[in-house]
Amino acid sequence: MAADGSSPGEATSARCTSRSIWRAAPDRGCPLAVHFPMKRMKGSILMKNTKTKSIVALAIVLVLTVVFGIVGVTGMPLSGDGLYKLLPWLPTTNADAWPQAISLGLDLRGGVYVEYSAEAPEGNDANFSDLLDATVSAIQSRLTDKGYAESTVQVLGTSGIRVEIPDVSDPSEILNLIGEPALLEFKDPDGNTFMTGSDVRLAQAAMTQDGQWAISFQLTSAGTKLFADMTSQNIGKTLGIYLDGEKLMAPTVQSAITGGSGQITGNFTMDRAQTIAAQIQSGALPLVLTQQKVDTVSATLGDNALSTSVFAAIIGIALVMLIMIVRYRLNGVVASWALCIYTIVLFWVLAVFPGIQLTLPGIAGIVLGIGMAVDANVVIFERFNEEVRAGRSLKVALKTGFHNALSAIIDANVTTIIAAIVLMIFGTGSVQGFAKTLLLGVIVSLFSALLVTRFLMKQFIQLKNWNVSAFTSGVQSAKEAK
Repeated sequence: MAADGSSPGEATSARCTSRSIWRAAPDRGCPLAVHFPMKRMKGSILMKNTKTKSIVALAIVLVLTVVFGIVGVTGMPLSGDGLYKLLPWLPTTNADAWPQAISLGLDLRGGVYVEYSAEAPEGNDANFSDLLDATVSAIQSRLTDKGYAESTVQVLGTSGIRVEIPDVSDPSEILNLIGEPALLEFKDPDGNTFMTGSDVRLAQAAMTQDGQWAISFQLTSAGTKLFADMTSQNIGKTLGIYLDGEKLMAPTVQSAITGGSGQITGNFTMDRAQTIAAQIQSGALPLVLTQQKVDTVSATLGDNALSTSVFAAIIGIALVMLIMIVRYRLNGVVASWALCIYTIVLFWVLAVFPGIQLTLPGIAGIVLGIGMAVDANVVIFERFNEEVRAGRSLKVALKTGFHNALSAIIDANVTTIIAAIVLMIFGTGSVQGFAKTLLLGVIVSLFSALLVTRFLMKQFIQLKNWNVSAFTSGVQSAKEAK
């Protein structure tokens, strides 16, 4: 009998059951019946679950990468009738099939650009910066109304304006369009014109004391007298404002406006108020413009430069991927995969963000951003190798390596971001284009290195008990070295 009152066989069975999974072995006792320790079995199940999760995660990321890559090149209809479609955003070497979602600059597309110097007219003491912004808005509104929706108008330096219109070969039509003011008319209740756009000094969107959007305006001295007389005689009546014969609005006179400035109130949104203000302003430009430079960029040159640049970028990326795979093996595969995701995301961001035109300097900024992304991966992999040489497991090396590489990656990218922001603020023209693409490229590279690369490395490591040599060349763990 056992100490607890059970028979020897029962005691042995209980001891064996508490320690292991067993099957009966006649006349041989418990030792021969023990086969699989519980801890080892649980560890095996956990490893199998982890491996399954990693396979599923990698498969999902692979499918998403392929799908978004194909959609990025071909686009995708969002409705059965084809009215709504997701436009392609990934570039190809075929300039004629360039994605519509990414706007091209003149050096790649061809067109006309004009540069003006601006100065305030005599007797106008309004803020020059406000007048400059109003002039830019007026020119942009005028070009858009005439069918040049893809034109860009931007401030050049402190007192200059640059106008770019793609797909135009005759500069004279643009010069005439900018030089000839639109016809802005103010009409009394009987439909008679009593004032024109030449009497408007400034019109801009503003917010009232009640927090509502309105249109504030300032008149010249002659316009002040005309408007004071008309508003005094027509309190409670409407005055029509027309641009090139089309009614913009018909506000009701609430009180006489004798000070040369006032506000037009209504249920305006910010965009609506800004649009109407720009249209009122476009009757006569607030500043006197002097043409400084006009030039035509050949579309043929643009097509050749575009195809050559994209082709060179593809070759460069392919060579970088090859070198990374040879040097870092599975980590190189991870880096190449992350680089593909980086490219898809970067061009999607370029397509989504408004006001970005891709130019030759802009392509240089993209290539530099790709270099930053690759550099971040190299730093990570080298720190990973250092941990492996110290004898740590792959999982520990991944965690510690990323921790050690984090400060170097953030420092390098933050300094580049600061430089790009400075160039955006103080640069002009193509310099700003370079700064914008560089800034977006660096931000996306941070996302790629710190999130995408780490996630992919973690899933690959969890697939199986890898040999260290599978992840990088020329590195042995301390145990293998012995």
